[in-house]
Amino acid sequence: MGFSSPRWSLIRRAFVMSVLFAHACHGFYLPGSYMHTYSKGDPIFAKVNSLTSIETELPFSYYSLPYCKPSEGIKKSAENLGELLLGDQIDNSPYRFRMNVNETVYLCTTSPLNENEVKLLKQRTRDLYQVNMILDNLPAMRFAQQNGVNIQWTGFPVGYTPPNSNDDYIINHLRFRVLIHEYEGSGVEILGTGEEGMGVISEADKSKASGFEIVGFEVFPCSVKFDPDAMLKLHRYDTLKNVNCPGELDKSQIIREQERVSFTYEVEFVKSDIRWPSRWDAYLKMEGARVHWFSILNSLMVITFLAGIVFVIFLRTVRRDLTKYEELDKEAQAQMNEELSGWKLVVGDVFREPECSKLLCVMVGDGVQITGMAVVTIIFAAFGFMSPASRGMLLTGMIVLYLFLGIVAGYVGVRMWRTIKGTSEGWRSVSWSVACFFPGIAFAILTVLNFLLWANNSTGAIPISLYFVLFVLWFCISVPLTLLGGFFGTRAEEISYPVRTNQIPREIPARKYPSWILVLGAGTLPFGTLFIELFFILSSIWLGRFYYVFGFLLIVLLLLVIVCAEVSVVLTYMHLCVEDWRWWWKAFFASGSVALYVFLYSINYLVFDLQSLSGPVSAFLYLGYSLLMAVAIMLSTGTIGFLTSFYFVHYLFSSVKID
Repeated sequence: MGFSSPRWSLIRRAFVMSVLFAHACHGFYLPGSYMHTYSKGDPIFAKVNSLTSIETELPFSYYSLPYCKPSEGIKKSAENLGELLLGDQIDNSPYRFRMNVNETVYLCTTSPLNENEVKLLKQRTRDLYQVNMILDNLPAMRFAQQNGVNIQWTGFPVGYTPPNSNDDYIINHLRFRVLIHEYEGSGVEILGTGEEGMGVISEADKSKASGFEIVGFEVFPCSVKFDPDAMLKLHRYDTLKNVNCPGELDKSQIIREQERVSFTYEVEFVKSDIRWPSRWDAYLKMEGARVHWFSILNSLMVITFLAGIVFVIFLRTVRRDLTKYEELDKEAQAQMNEELSGWKLVVGDVFREPECSKLLCVMVGDGVQITGMAVVTIIFAAFGFMSPASRGMLLTGMIVLYLFLGIVAGYVGVRMWRTIKGTSEGWRSVSWSVACFFPGIAFAILTVLNFLLWANNSTGAIPISLYFVLFVLWFCISVPLTLLGGFFGTRAEEISYPVRTNQIPREIPARKYPSWILVLGAGTLPFGTLFIELFFILSSIWLGRFYYVFGFLLIVLLLLVIVCAEVSVVLTYMHLCVEDWRWWWKAFFASGSVALYVFLYSINYLVFDLQSLSGPVSAFLYLGYSLLMAVAIMLSTGTIGFLTSFYFVHYLFSSVKID
């Protein structure tokens, strides 16, 4: 082939285009929000998210309390599906900053507080509710000292209650420190996926892009008692003299009836060396890296132990029996058939149809769908495609993946149905059941929890309109794709059994103890690979911490898959050796029983780590979401174990020729 051939010409052209594209894009950031650059004096308005508390887990609207409202009225920001499901309600606020202009500003003075407002403020203060503010897509960060240790939080409290006091004080003065980085335009192209949408800064925009980037947003709250008569003479955004945060309670703003509360704030801009792509590092500091590595090493030890058992089963026991059997002549084989023992005795029953075979096919189909969704989501997150700057994107991505993976669920469920039944008859019913089983459980749990949230007027309640949207997504995308996958399953090559099934089932020998005890006990091994990472995940969900160590989570997930497969294979072989041919459901629950331990650990976490959680409603919400998580884990891990055991049994008996 010469250099003038058409193929070489195509390669050369592609190389030239790649060089030109690389020249055009000097920099490329993915993901994150669209980088804003501001000139000195440009107005920037902060946004406010729902009020949240680790004590109640019930989010409420910011403007449910008597705070200052924007002059132009309250406007909701565009929210994605994930934000709505998480209970986020992002609104505009009257807090206005001017880039690189330090100032102390008056905001507003409330009308005299009435009984209901005082009661609500006191309740939110004592329930430790936090105000969550956002500037240029960065949450406000607060630093505090606890037992001599520096702790960082997002948001600031509604108020505080001094020790040994029945009085409550409202936070009405905020000191903001905005970290900025001076940016010189250099033809950098930036693609963003944040709430502001996608944006590009190109070479032509060099002069326009020069300015300041916001790379940090810190808040220092305090309570100050102002003279309401003097403050009422001021107008919004009038400048004030520096406000000193008092240390004495008599100079702080108490919460009581007929009190007028004046709100003020001051802002200081500080130049920083932090670059825009690194501005989230302060929020995502990974603590306890050694604990994550310990979790992985612990999992590797479990895997090595189980791998040794599987190795012995395959190479010493199974291979030895099969080789010895194949070396015999036909007469000797016939004689040996009469003297068979162990797993070889159930050759005529091992592929007998299990009880509730349709339910098994449905659960396996849903398990494949959930596993695929989890694996793809964690891989994308590990490579940085699920940025915390894009709020709700992780949950939105999971829902979209689940919807489109319905085609895989339908295919696997119907193909397993064909394998067990030997016919495609009834595949539509199986496909519909696959499409409705797990979503039906999720809708039932979420509906019960939603009634609780509605009753408490929480922003975490899913609106009726969103219920309709979810129903449309399920009925118009997931169900048709699942039926299409089921149709493909009827056209796929049939998985034929290597041995015939006897007409009369073989009697299973009596055992000293129920086999289900062993099956349930097997779930402790997969749980051992998972429980440390599970602690960090629960902390991120219920304690408001950022979880972004998806690299560790991906490794733990891969180890969990291996452990589930090994545990199920070992348990299946043990049951076959004692002539128990009812292995189908036991193979599923050998690894799926890890969900039981996950749910029990969630209860343990509630009792010992969420001691601040108050009220039966909060506990019921926690247990409801934990139950939904446990069901998803059961379907996923059970499917991994079952499919591995199925192919193990198929391989094992395909090497045996017994008539």
